[in-house]
Amino acid sequence: MIGYDDFAGRQAEAKSRGKLRGIGIANCIEQSAGGPPEWAQIRFDPSGTVTLIMGTHNHGQGHETIFRQMLADMLGLEFEQVRLAQGDSDVSMMGTGTFGSRSSGVGGASIQLAAEKIVDKCKTLVSHHLEAAVEDIEFADGTFTVAGTDKTMSLMDAAKHAHNFMTAPPGFELGLDEWAAWSPPAPTFPNGCHVAEVEIDPDTGETDIVRYCMVDDVGTIINPLLLAGQVHGGAVQGIGQIMCENMVWDDDSGQMVSGSFMDYTMPRADDCPSFEMDENEVPTPTNPMGIKGAGEAGCVGAMPAVMNAICDAMASRGVRTFDMPASPNRIWQAFQTAQTQQAAE
Repeated sequence: MIGYDDFAGRQAEAKSRGKLRGIGIANCIEQSAGGPPEWAQIRFDPSGTVTLIMGTHNHGQGHETIFRQMLADMLGLEFEQVRLAQGDSDVSMMGTGTFGSRSSGVGGASIQLAAEKIVDKCKTLVSHHLEAAVEDIEFADGTFTVAGTDKTMSLMDAAKHAHNFMTAPPGFELGLDEWAAWSPPAPTFPNGCHVAEVEIDPDTGETDIVRYCMVDDVGTIINPLLLAGQVHGGAVQGIGQIMCENMVWDDDSGQMVSGSFMDYTMPRADDCPSFEMDENEVPTPTNPMGIKGAGEAGCVGAMPAVMNAICDAMASRGVRTFDMPASPNRIWQAFQTAQTQQAAE
């Protein structure tokens, strides 16, 4: 992807323009998706609405999409049929929280267990209506079928019968509302390789990230578009910490002087490259869906990759050690210090 064998040519071309080009590689691994359990509840209403109630809350990660997509796929429903309820302690199940890239892996497993309970309860009802043994009832793509026959009943029809005392079988508990909790037996270990190329203007210290390629193993991929958003966003956070973000205090008073976004510089879109991304999908055995997690993958890889690239470029001017943030002023100062030291030698 990055064309490492051709880097020397790109480096020479940059030098002809008065720029310093560097490349940085980071092979990274992290621990994710561990901790206490998550809860999920699935509720079918007589009207045909399906409500998924989750204890873990979305604040931009895409839970309202991924959780609904998971349940729709598991039960053969249309995405629009599923409603997500969250953030209301009057109705939601308990929840440990959304952190450590755990929501899809741990929360998704609890959804799967609750969905299996829904199917198992419906099999009892369907066996009554289709006059078959429970063990002969199969379920796939939203439809119950008596094995070896053409007798079928849709999940939504079964849900209607589950709320109707006149058509429910004797002894059947009316309603279709199941919950489950799942706790991971061990964490997952998403991993990847990130490679960055930078160009530095030695006269100003200004740095441009000209190439950024990454291949991540986040386990089973549920939604590629949301995955790209998670990884791209994480990479931007890592780039920000390397290149501009910094907490500064006054040496005399101890007062923070970077206490607002006027002073604390965050990365902007024009600070970031166009990311080239691929996946090495290896499901984990530690949760039913094989999901390792992706919320922190970009950040974990971006920081060492970009910093390595900056240090590689600066090394050609005699800079051997350099600490973040790699702001233009600090890079320029490092060049001046190295030049002075070389002159003294």
